Amino acid sequence: MEEVRIDKWLWAVRIFKTRTIASEACKKGRVWIGEAAVKPSRNIRAGEVIQVKKPPVTYSFKVLALSEKRMGAKMVPQFMENVTPEEQYELLEMNRISGFVDRQRGMGRPTKKERRDLDQFAGSLREDAFDWDE
Repeated sequence: MEEVRIDKWLWAVRIFKTRTIASEACKKGRVWIGEAAVKPSRNIRAGEVIQVKKPPVTYSFKVLALSEKRMGAKMVPQFMENVTPEEQYELLEMNRISGFVDRQRGMGRPTKKERRDLDQFAGSLREDAFDWDE
């Protein structure tokens, strides 16, 4: 096997849960090879580096081998190598730490825990920040 469609490969190596989601990511311009966004029908070869944008991180994967069939998670390292730069993971960690403070628009209402954290934060501001008697 010399070439495989990129949407099939992304699904086979478990980067996306379904092939439909992999296809849609390609159509939306979230999958790149080199400097160009690729279509789902683009054939890939071993040795190419694929970049996948899953906001806020852009992952990079080097193709080691090709497969059209979905595989178990233990087999994935034989088919791809994760070459994502460390600063991308730091960005992911910063986003996780910031939590509810940097809430994306359209993410819906806060969860019960987030609401309690917001109330606690706002309460501490009300008590500490504004001493009008001084």
